[in-house]
Amino acid sequence: MPRGVHSINLNVPIEKVWKFVSSIHNWAPLVPGYIEHEIISDTESTWAFQAEFGFIMKTIEIKVEITRWEEPVRVNFDLTGLSDNFAGNGYFKAERLNGTSTRMTGCLNITAYGITGPMANSILKNSVPQTTEELTTAVANKILELQNPSG
Repeated sequence: MPRGVHSINLNVPIEKVWKFVSSIHNWAPLVPGYIEHEIISDTESTWAFQAEFGFIMKTIEIKVEITRWEEPVRVNFDLTGLSDNFAGNGYFKAERLNGTSTRMTGCLNITAYGITGPMANSILKNSVPQTTEELTTAVANKILELQNPSG
């Protein structure tokens, strides 16, 4: 299963990190290649984004289902391909370093299935870690921007 994990230390209290990541509306638009998302329920949403597969840009549609909310330290989710045959999961985890600092970790695991699965997984092996780092960094930067709106 192609996997990516990326951690960032933020000079932000864990409660502020939780406030941001506890709402899908906040972080769905930060997914690299984001097109749109739709909230179906408190725990389900669908997302569309552009992804590069080798030399091809492709619109990917997925269902994201939140499987665990553990305030203020963890959000787990499952991913199901709607446009393509893949599945996966991931999480955002927050660890209190002290009263004003938090280590935030993002993780994505994605596996492609079907006849093109082996080829797709060889591409995902490189792109999933990069996407994980880009998404985690974008979430961290947005949290910092909201923490210090003037600059």
